[in-house]
Amino acid sequence: MKNKKLFSFILLIILIVFLALNQFFSQSFEEISGNAKYVNTFIGTGGHGHTFPGATTPYGMVQLSPDTRTMGWDACGGYHHTDTSILGFSHTHLSGTGISDLGDFLFMPFNGEAKVTPGTPENPDSGYRSRYNHSNEKSSPGFYSVLLDDYDVEVEVTTTKRAGFHKYKFNKSGKSGVIIDLSHNIYPDHKPNHEFKVISNTEISGYKGSGGWAVSQDIFFHAKFNKPFTTTFYENGKRIDEVPTGKSKSLVAVLSFNTKEGEEVLSKVGISSVDYIGAKKNLESEIKNWDFDKVKNEAQESWNKELSKINVKGGTENEKTIFYTALYHTSIAPNTFSDVDFRYRGMDREIHQTDKENIYTVFSLWDTFRAYNPLKTITDPDRTNEFIKTLLSKYDQGGVLPKWELHGNYTGCMIGYHAVPVIVDAYKKGIKDFDVEKAYRAIVHASTFDTINIIFPSKRIKNILMPMGKFYNETMDYIPADLENESVSTALEYAYNDWCIAQMAKELGKTDDYNRFMKRSKKYTQYYDTKTGFMRGKNADGNWREPFDPRYSKHRKDDYTEGNAYQWSWFVPHDVPGLVDLVGGKEKFIKNLDVLFSTSSELVGDDVSGDISGLIGQYAHGNEPSHHISHMYNFVDQPWKTQEITDKIMRELYFNDPNGLAGNEDCGQMSAWYVLNAIGFYSFNPGDPTYSIGRPIFDEVEINLPTGKKFIIRTENNSRDNKYIQTTKLNGKKLDTPFFTHEQLIAGGKMEFTMGKLPK
Repeated sequence: MKNKKLFSFILLIILIVFLALNQFFSQSFEEISGNAKYVNTFIGTGGHGHTFPGATTPYGMVQLSPDTRTMGWDACGGYHHTDTSILGFSHTHLSGTGISDLGDFLFMPFNGEAKVTPGTPENPDSGYRSRYNHSNEKSSPGFYSVLLDDYDVEVEVTTTKRAGFHKYKFNKSGKSGVIIDLSHNIYPDHKPNHEFKVISNTEISGYKGSGGWAVSQDIFFHAKFNKPFTTTFYENGKRIDEVPTGKSKSLVAVLSFNTKEGEEVLSKVGISSVDYIGAKKNLESEIKNWDFDKVKNEAQESWNKELSKINVKGGTENEKTIFYTALYHTSIAPNTFSDVDFRYRGMDREIHQTDKENIYTVFSLWDTFRAYNPLKTITDPDRTNEFIKTLLSKYDQGGVLPKWELHGNYTGCMIGYHAVPVIVDAYKKGIKDFDVEKAYRAIVHASTFDTINIIFPSKRIKNILMPMGKFYNETMDYIPADLENESVSTALEYAYNDWCIAQMAKELGKTDDYNRFMKRSKKYTQYYDTKTGFMRGKNADGNWREPFDPRYSKHRKDDYTEGNAYQWSWFVPHDVPGLVDLVGGKEKFIKNLDVLFSTSSELVGDDVSGDISGLIGQYAHGNEPSHHISHMYNFVDQPWKTQEITDKIMRELYFNDPNGLAGNEDCGQMSAWYVLNAIGFYSFNPGDPTYSIGRPIFDEVEINLPTGKKFIIRTENNSRDNKYIQTTKLNGKKLDTPFFTHEQLIAGGKMEFTMGKLPK
């Protein structure tokens, strides 16, 4: 009898577990089809990944996502997985950046009496914040939902390219409504300028002018509700009787109505950088009815189309999730910036219009030129062409190619002039449906110290967009460390950028320019100290800057950008043979590489850059300057070490977890590195259409090329232990080197790897 009862109890437990698992899988795999089912939008929302979990479409203007914090470094995406309360749902977000901005047009549903200030994380009851629980939170590409515990309101959001769609289910009857807070920002707003326009008892519009990282941002919204509301306005927490128009600050609108238990209220919101008309057009063109599920399904399908550009077989479920989430993250930014009528706000703050071509924003070029943009040359050459046309339009309107552009603004952020490799890499790969001569003028100008006829929004931006480092590089042939901050990193990137310019000059038959820029590309040699074996800062008197410790870091205030001498001494992707000779030959080069990956990860300094993360030895995968280094072994006849290290990076620094990224996502770069390496190769030196082979982790990869051709990668005898390539064949012919070309890839065909446990 006892055994029978025990057996029955076990059967009951099994049944409960089965039903729970069935529910989970029905939600995860039956409701979500295609490759989108593998995406975990919460990867990167913890740690310092700075991603957001909310709804968007590929390259969409709208990123409709919950905001849980607005201040601090880990607020860059507006959401952090460790937070326990939600402020509301805003319509614009940055994906994985290291600086905060946006969070425009916060909508927050409520029950009971309205609160018009946000409250604090420590005391959510002091404002309109609401507690929530991750167990009541769901997200998938194009969709997000959560239960707001304090209001007992179920929120679902989805998006089209230029509009957001909200669904609120009020589980309590009585007073309820929606708060629209124009003062909400994911950054310190230096120039708030807000207004509302009540169109009817179901429509409301608003404008927000702000100045943060984007020093001058204009954005408009037009919202429609399926339920009539009454409107009350507040400024700085105090009720005002008139509709606030122009020059108002800290504006909040409370839209009030009564709801029955279980009643659903819908809201559609279009946005635009142009004007109110643009916001309304965007909304009415993209969401024509009140069918929330239809819009949600269309958003999912747009993602499945994007995610089907690369199909993988084999690998674990976690590896597939990490891979497709990475591929998802590579298609969030840059964001569409032009309206449905192709109007947009230019760098000159004027309104422009294209001839049915999309204009984009959010160009994190210092990050993305390394892997993100090369990936797009494979999967999306037409969009790459649009990106380049966009960059050239910004050159026309602002006078110089951007380094880091945000919502029609130069931010001046970061170093180098990395619009150059994006343009040159595309051109070298045959993507050239743009004004080539203009592009060449633009990249040459980007290398030149020139402050004439350039639109600068502020003296601060002028100084960082056109730094004195360019002047010193031209007039002194090097950048003195005692005259210019981050001199070593800046000089190394200038040398690489100049090499890229030389490649395009050669293609265009501009021999003098080719010779001039090739000479400039060799300037990196001046920074190598044979005594210490590192790239070092050199003062104006020609002496090395002292004291020197290769582990030392002082964030953005020493000779290196977000790194130290260990990481930056390898940034010569354009001339590895020259670097090998500079170091002292192949054996010394290999020894130094080995030390980089095996030495202590200790960092020195009182203000060490937080970007130095994801450490293997002193290799820092959490930040971009290190991303090419694992492939350097391929250039010195030790490809098995490239295979070994890339395998280690993928397995130890990427996880199916909110803390699954080793550093900032940086608009797709961190993920693009994984995508390329997981399928078996990397774009080591953008501007050179050659790929470096690493360690493929899937049994089969199908790259669906835009031409209709396929490039298939098959990996035999593949396992976790078998991480070393024994043989490589391309279209049946054995490859003798760990390299192949873009031309070979886009021609379609088959690459075959045979793996083994031991290096070969």
